[in-house]
Amino acid sequence: MGKGHPECPERLAAIQDRLIAAGLWDFLLHVDAPPATLAQLLRVHDMAYIDRLALVIPSRGYAHLDPDTAVNPYSLRAAYHAAGAGVAAVDLVMSGRAQNAFCAVRPPGHHAEHARAMGFCLFNNVAVAARHAMEEYGLQRVVIADFDVHHGNGTEDAFCDEPRVLMVGIFQHPFYPYSGDTPRGANMLNVPLARGTTGSVFRDTVIERWLPALDAFAPELVLISAGFDAHLEDDMSSMGLVEADYAWVTRELKKVAERHAQGRLVSILEGGYDPSALGRSVAVHIKELGEF
Repeated sequence: MGKGHPECPERLAAIQDRLIAAGLWDFLLHVDAPPATLAQLLRVHDMAYIDRLALVIPSRGYAHLDPDTAVNPYSLRAAYHAAGAGVAAVDLVMSGRAQNAFCAVRPPGHHAEHARAMGFCLFNNVAVAARHAMEEYGLQRVVIADFDVHHGNGTEDAFCDEPRVLMVGIFQHPFYPYSGDTPRGANMLNVPLARGTTGSVFRDTVIERWLPALDAFAPELVLISAGFDAHLEDDMSSMGLVEADYAWVTRELKKVAERHAQGRLVSILEGGYDPSALGRSVAVHIKELGEF
């Protein structure tokens, strides 16, 4: 998205480097993400919006969709593949070819609304994956758990009137995108947390608010909007989570999937903008998913 922008290629490089250093890389099944189809995107996004995105993509340099969100000649192709990653991951776990999956993708997606790009996001990757799961596999109960430090307004926009989806979210508030404190539907369990929140408060909130709702809903598939920007070392926020907190919440969500969804879980990368903290956090996340 341009020189000095936090949503940068170094994010994925840091993840790969850390997985190699942790000895995990060679034990993973690596799958190249296909592009999402237009039909898959249209389950979440407006055709006129997709057309506008194609028109604004520059032939060289950068174009800004808003003050935070820039695109270059390759951005739309990347966004198609990022959305396609979630679709492919759902196919893998629903077919039994994988127990769970982590999608290391850019750009992120949970801020992208039906007809609006924002917050570095073009297409809502987790929403496209959820719609695919419901439409192609007939699932009636899909959970989206979002622990990114920013509220997933785009995901809420996509599913606030969808009884087949339960979205649970924890995020810093007041903070960008300045939403979520008033849920838009009964199926939206939004839990705003104050700046400076530590791991102990985060864990207590998951235990007291998330887990009872998740077990009552009994999901057939668990999707995670996995943002790691609430990390203590991430300058994009003012929260105090560390790797152990991400490992813990991963274990808890995996247990939910095991209790209700035959272990089926797909995690999709959202935020996380300190490369070192991101790499370490994703490594423990994947270690817990794979029980290494």
